[in-house]
Amino acid sequence: MASTARAVRLYVGNLAWTVGHRQLREYFAQFGLVQNARVVFDRSTGLSKGYGFVEFNSPSGAADATNKQVHTLEGLNLNVQLQNS
Repeated sequence: MASTARAVRLYVGNLAWTVGHRQLREYFAQFGLVQNARVVFDRSTGLSKGYGFVEFNSPSGAADATNKQVHTLEGLNLNVQLQNS
């Protein structure tokens, strides 16, 4: 395998129901270039399921985000973990 930089995906749990894709992207942009940010919504109700995923263009952004002890968004402490590929 070549050692090229590839996107790293994070799981973000305990999201407030008011958080959308844009707000998730804007929050995590402080750690690096966000390739994709997605909140998971229930198809039948349209309401947030309370979790989402953030993809960084480089491992350094994901590392910076996971190294931070506490993430708070909309008054809730987020659960941020590296997503297994």
